[in-house]
Amino acid sequence: MAVVEGVEILLVEDSDDDAELTIRAIKSNKIANRIELVRDGVEAIAYLDSERPLPRLVLLDLKLPRMNGLDVLRKIRSNPRTRVLPVVVLTSSREEPDIASAYELGVNSYIVKPVEFEDFVKAVTNAGLYWMLLNEPPKGVR
Repeated sequence: MAVVEGVEILLVEDSDDDAELTIRAIKSNKIANRIELVRDGVEAIAYLDSERPLPRLVLLDLKLPRMNGLDVLRKIRSNPRTRVLPVVVLTSSREEPDIASAYELGVNSYIVKPVEFEDFVKAVTNAGLYWMLLNEPPKGVR
C-alpha cells in the first residue's frame, strides 16, 4: 500500500484496550498507514471541523464521554463537508434503539464488538478491508 498523506482512519474510542486492539488489527493487516485516535465525541467533532483533510473512514464507538456517538453521527451527517464520510459504528451495544438510531442517522455500518480477541480482530480487519480497499467513495471523497 502506498504511503498516503493525512489520516486514513479516525478512531473514536474511549477504551484503552479496545483502541489498542483496533489499532493493532488495522496495522498488522496493513489496512491503513495513518490512524488518529480521539477519546470522546467532542474531540471527534473538533477534529472533523478543523482544516485538516478528512479521513477516509471514521470508526465510531457509541458510549463516549462528553458527547455520545449518536450525537457525533448526527453532527457528521448535518455538515456538508462530512455528510458522505463513511462512518462505521464499532460498539459493544446490541441495544435495538441504538442500532435503529444509528441507521436513521445515516451510519454506513453497525458492528457489535465481539468479546473474544480473535473474533474482535477479524471483525475490525474485515470492516477495514472493505471500507479502505473495496469501497468506492464518491468523487471528492478520498
